[in-house]
Amino acid sequence: MKTRLLGDREVSALGFGCWAIGGPFSDTDGKPLGWGEVDDDESISAIHRALDLGITFFDTADVYGAGHSERVLGRALGKRRADVVVAGKWGNVFDGDTKVLTGADQTVEYMHRAIRATLTRLGTDYLDLYQLHTAPSVTDAAPLADAAEDMVKEGLILGFAWSTDDPERAASWVGRPGYVAVQHECSVLHDAPEILGLCEQHGLASVDRTPLAMGLLGRRDSSTPATGADIRSAAPEWLRFFADGVPTAEWAGVVDGLRDILTSDGRTLAQGALAWLWARSERTIPIPGFRNVTQAQDNAGALAHGPLRPEQMTEIGRLLRG
Repeated sequence: MKTRLLGDREVSALGFGCWAIGGPFSDTDGKPLGWGEVDDDESISAIHRALDLGITFFDTADVYGAGHSERVLGRALGKRRADVVVAGKWGNVFDGDTKVLTGADQTVEYMHRAIRATLTRLGTDYLDLYQLHTAPSVTDAAPLADAAEDMVKEGLILGFAWSTDDPERAASWVGRPGYVAVQHECSVLHDAPEILGLCEQHGLASVDRTPLAMGLLGRRDSSTPATGADIRSAAPEWLRFFADGVPTAEWAGVVDGLRDILTSDGRTLAQGALAWLWARSERTIPIPGFRNVTQAQDNAGALAHGPLRPEQMTEIGRLLRG
């Protein structure tokens, strides 16, 4: 259970998402899009600890911290780059000096510029997985998939994916050489049966973002409100688990109802949430975020426990149905 397939490559069943270690960035209205201030040395120590604990998959994006996440990850991996699988994303446009997301560019021309900028920031000459990070129409995305296939042939990338919660978009690239994964939201609070079914049917990896519901299924409760440069302090509409920096009463109540099962068998709450995903499908690779060594150890510790048992999954299903 400790490994999963990403295309024809074996990776740790748990990936680490590198959004949080990018540090602050914002939209053009000044609203935060990062997870607050970070200590780069601590981030690097956390990545090193993850490597020591068997994590071989790291997911980042060029827009995280307006390029900063990629630089930190590249520094941390150093000579161990060949030992891991690194996933990146493209499609968003940002100002690296002001750390502002300025828009999106879904042209092939921009895609070629973006991959080379990403490789430079990471300090590598190839990317294992390149993921479209925006939501063009299926028709408009087809040339991007064509270009991704060419990049695979060129050796710039080893495979590609679409980061989307839309089953139609995810299905539109099925059958293309090099299309090996779908990145999508999935957690015990947000199942994704259509995309999981697609992944199982076509042998795609399900790279699960928000597996801990932005911290609600981990270490964040009403006693520690998010402030300042943390996106949860002014949560956008899609971030439905939080309001005014704290979990909503409705979602906190759902988690409380699941807590006993998720924390059974010696697991922490976060470890139980990751265990649900592994039990949900053999294609899942959750990518929880992290900002320090303690969080890295807690997340990686879920591997030792493995997936939830069938009877635990059944009970969780019953509780969620109310």
